Amino acid sequence: MHRREWLAATLALPGLAMPALAQPHWPSRPLRFIVPFAAGGPVEIPARFLAEALAPVLGQSVVVETRGGAGGAVGTQAVIASQDAHTFLFTTGAIAIQPALQPEIGYDPQKDLLPISLISEAPMGFAARPNGRVKDLAGLIALAKAQPGAITIGSSGNGTTTHMLSALFALRAGIEWTHVPYRGGGQMVGAFLGGDIDLMSVDLATGMPHVKEGRAVFIGQSGTARSPVLPEVPCLQEMVPGAALSIWFALLGPKGTPPEVAQKLAGALEGFRSSALAGRMAENGAALLLAGPETLAARLNMELPMWRQVVAQAGLKAE
Repeated sequence: MHRREWLAATLALPGLAMPALAQPHWPSRPLRFIVPFAAGGPVEIPARFLAEALAPVLGQSVVVETRGGAGGAVGTQAVIASQDAHTFLFTTGAIAIQPALQPEIGYDPQKDLLPISLISEAPMGFAARPNGRVKDLAGLIALAKAQPGAITIGSSGNGTTTHMLSALFALRAGIEWTHVPYRGGGQMVGAFLGGDIDLMSVDLATGMPHVKEGRAVFIGQSGTARSPVLPEVPCLQEMVPGAALSIWFALLGPKGTPPEVAQKLAGALEGFRSSALAGRMAENGAALLLAGPETLAARLNMELPMWRQVVAQAGLKAE
């Protein structure tokens, strides 16, 4: 595409014209979306979808870089330290969980990061092996109460949203089981398929390929209503009130990101609300939100104190 054609297309996007004029040289090089979790997990999929869609609009490639460690803290700190207007954090609701689990984490999401947009939201669920000892939610609760700690459930890491789903469900159901954190969703799935754990707490996008291959079955999903992707699978809250929890994805920048850059990027995202990107997300059970910085800031304001309370009630600690 010639520069003149690209500029015309860019200025046609709602909310994008003024920032484009204010920052004619941004982006001047490829953007980086840092995913603060191991490769192969649930965050990498929507990050790559978004990166592919944004590249032609911004006129620069968007590189997705996975940088896991410390429940997302390593990658998050790398973004905070970057301050280059081309590096952004693509993360999950874990950004609101980590400060509760790790008070000495070294950063404050509200003070050190700038909300760009709430990207999408999707249910998670508990997956069991078809030939395993857990067949459904009723059997799960009965076994967990009869043999506290006997059931093992994996997550994609301590402090991740999948971990918090298992903790929230156990708290609301009044059961005890053994949480086994892994370094990313890929490692968890491998352990599950190898028979090392009874269940995995997992997002639908990561679990569905194994369900389709007959190697896993969802026994419950975490949304407030049944997902169109799995209409036959009951919601956790149908049996355990208060156990609903979605995994949400968000884009943030370092606090020092120039306002015009943040506005241009948020404006570009708004242009995808009616696009093929929504269909790609829906195929993986996610709803494309593209709600701007105010909505994301409000979500953080709500969830940061909520997770402090849940972590305290459940007696959770960084593992």
